[in-house]
Amino acid sequence: MPDYRRLRTALAATGGDRIVYDLDGIEAQYDALLDELPGIDVRFAMKACPVDEVLDCLAARGAGFDAAGPQEIAQALRTGVPVARIHYGNTIKSDRQIAEAYRLGVRDFATDSLADVAAIAEHAPGARVFCRLATTGEGALWGLSRKFGCSPENAVRVLAAARDAGLVPAGLSVHVGSQQLTSEAWQQALEALAGVIEETNRRGILLDHVNLGGGLPALGVLDRGGRPLRPPLDKMFAVIREGMQRLREVSAGPLEFLMEPGRHLVADHGAIRAHVIRLTDRRQLDGELVHWLFLSCGKFNGLYEMDELRYPLEFPGRAGAATVPAVIAGPTCDSDDAYADEGAGVAVPLDAASGDPVWILSCGAYASAYTTRGFNGFPPLPYSCVRSGRPTAGSGPDGSGPGGSSAATGR
Repeated sequence: MPDYRRLRTALAATGGDRIVYDLDGIEAQYDALLDELPGIDVRFAMKACPVDEVLDCLAARGAGFDAAGPQEIAQALRTGVPVARIHYGNTIKSDRQIAEAYRLGVRDFATDSLADVAAIAEHAPGARVFCRLATTGEGALWGLSRKFGCSPENAVRVLAAARDAGLVPAGLSVHVGSQQLTSEAWQQALEALAGVIEETNRRGILLDHVNLGGGLPALGVLDRGGRPLRPPLDKMFAVIREGMQRLREVSAGPLEFLMEPGRHLVADHGAIRAHVIRLTDRRQLDGELVHWLFLSCGKFNGLYEMDELRYPLEFPGRAGAATVPAVIAGPTCDSDDAYADEGAGVAVPLDAASGDPVWILSCGAYASAYTTRGFNGFPPLPYSCVRSGRPTAGSGPDGSGPGGSSAATGR
């Protein structure tokens, strides 16, 4: 399970609502991933945490970046990472976006359709392309099964069209779904990749890399009923290692491997210091008496993913206090700004009072990325980055970070 000690130290020293990122923890998670998957070239999925200090720390560790558009490409370049370690991982892009990425120096583009290949050939001549295969998304909290990727048969046609258009058909990619909880999803994806590589070999298209995408899970989050998810991470890594070896065996030439972790690197190393607005109760139409704990932080300013998961909550100074089961909700006038209550609700201190601090753990993924600019008048949370529990940098109360960055960069 995640080690929250440095985050707890930082949260205890924080006087107001704030997102806190533990840079030491993120670096350790990055190192652990490389230990499990030797030879993997990490391209951090920027959408998970577009915070300059986090990107800088990963770039210094050796990571490259998976960018979804020119704005993210420009932000990645500000870390000093070589442009060759940035790829345009979004299969959805306009002619103007392709041309701008090419102008910025990017030469590796994801694709999944013939129309996109034609646009890349026109606006990024000679670029390298990798084709994304569709997956079922089964076993993941967010399946990603419809909007992105194509069938294995179509992938071969897309890569052949890229070659005919003067592009370099360089590789394949997959994404097994965000917060994937099964090893079987990786097994199926790797088998599909092997089949496509065998077919491209027969057609004289020699691929040089496979991008295994994202999907590796956070470990500290809970399901909607408040139960630990317990993803079989060791088994996932074993399946991936075996699959990588299998792909090397079927490839007609040397094969490199990339991965685009986002959530896995940052989720358990970010936390929010919020506060209680009100603990209240009211009788519902069916006669049931329901307790509600309203927090200063909710769906629109840090906890966007609470429709599918729950974050561990801690109430500092209230260990051993009597509790009551409650629905957790954010501060806005929007009915979606609440946990979808299942089972007995969340145990909260019975004497929780307005203004009491609440620590929300394992919420480092998408906490800043999904935050609105101020829905309902509630501003984005400022952030701090810490090392060994001590602040190193962060944004001011208006959400603007150092160097003109923002604590609420849109996804």
